[in-house]
Amino acid sequence: MKDADRIRSHSREKYVLPARRRKERRFSIRAGDVLRDLKLTGHAPAICSALKTREFLEENALRLVSKTGPPSGQSTTVTYTYEFIDEKSAPPPKADPSKVDPWTQLRGALKDIYAEYGGGEAYLRGERAAFRDADVANDDRK
Repeated sequence: MKDADRIRSHSREKYVLPARRRKERRFSIRAGDVLRDLKLTGHAPAICSALKTREFLEENALRLVSKTGPPSGQSTTVTYTYEFIDEKSAPPPKADPSKVDPWTQLRGALKDIYAEYGGGEAYLRGERAAFRDADVANDDRK
């Protein structure tokens, strides 16, 4: 079995099928996690390529929603977010926008951004620590 086939098969078993069973609409796969699981050290470009191929998307009825990571797109930090496109996992029909509360529409808008930092709590802890460190540094100068 070629590396690309192993990567696609592993990703299907570990990420796609469990997300489908949980009836999630979207899920993400981080290239570094696949690399670690399959012990493919140095194969980040191959993993990134396999996870965005038309073959992987079509055989799993997925749509690639976003890709985060460095501009090269060939790193263990690259995270692909997918959405199911088949009718079994299709999202419920959208409500009439004129009848939806604007605050409700914003709910979860930064979910993917905060996920890069380990979640909203981790992001806030980091920001507070940086603020505190800057404040201590200013006090030391006085």
